[in-house]
Amino acid sequence: MTPLIKKKSIEAQAFAGDARPRYSPRFAPVTFSEQGGVRYLHFGTEWVQGAMRLSKPERIELEYAQQMMAWLLFLQSPRHVVQLGLGAAALTKFCHRYLPSTRVSAVELNPAVVVAARSMFGLPDDDRRLQVLEMDAWDYVADPARHASADVLQIDLYDATARGPVLDTPAFYKACRAVLRAPGVLSVNLFGDHDSFPKNIRRLRAAFDGRVLVFPEVHEGNVVALAFNGPPLQVGWSQLEQRARGLMQSTGLPALRWVKGLKAANAFASDLCEV
Repeated sequence: MTPLIKKKSIEAQAFAGDARPRYSPRFAPVTFSEQGGVRYLHFGTEWVQGAMRLSKPERIELEYAQQMMAWLLFLQSPRHVVQLGLGAAALTKFCHRYLPSTRVSAVELNPAVVVAARSMFGLPDDDRRLQVLEMDAWDYVADPARHASADVLQIDLYDATARGPVLDTPAFYKACRAVLRAPGVLSVNLFGDHDSFPKNIRRLRAAFDGRVLVFPEVHEGNVVALAFNGPPLQVGWSQLEQRARGLMQSTGLPALRWVKGLKAANAFASDLCEV
């Protein structure tokens, strides 16, 4: 989710259905726009819920979404990556393509978003490594059968108002940690300009014993946070820079910029990143 100036919608697709009480009574319409060679996903407002550059459909277009992949600096060979909130499927597609040994699951409540991801944003059909589940993200993480089942959780859960995550309770973050293996990493898109931000950071830190890193704010308020499960991690910034250079070559992601941003935003006093 990121805000953008209003643009004329070129195509719209709506789904009306009943949602759980913690969400809006009905799903917002799924709409699209295009500008400068980029296709955008909206939920009936000017707020951008995802994007894809038409000439590079497998790349991650938005900066905050690129940062959601920064767990790659710390965890190199995940067995299972789970995306909560499909959006335009940029992260799901990227993981499916660039992590050939990894199983990728995406959890999305609104069936129209799944249809949009496949018809407008190039999400492939399910296969032996890719599974899209039409279900509530809370139900997914609260299921004891999924405890310690994922190496990575990527969370981008916003509704049409796009002012703060729709799931952000202490119980939700604790359940997310329970889903992670050890070691495991959570990445989450928060909204720094909203009063939900300090609350989310407090709850993340409580759920993950203070082991949380944040990025500098990008776009119009997006702040990505990383939270860590498992043994304490101590790694030199020079090692992270070396890892970032490899990621830039293999994936095209701006990983060196991630290292610089994490070091600046988290005020480390030594040559070590400790979480």
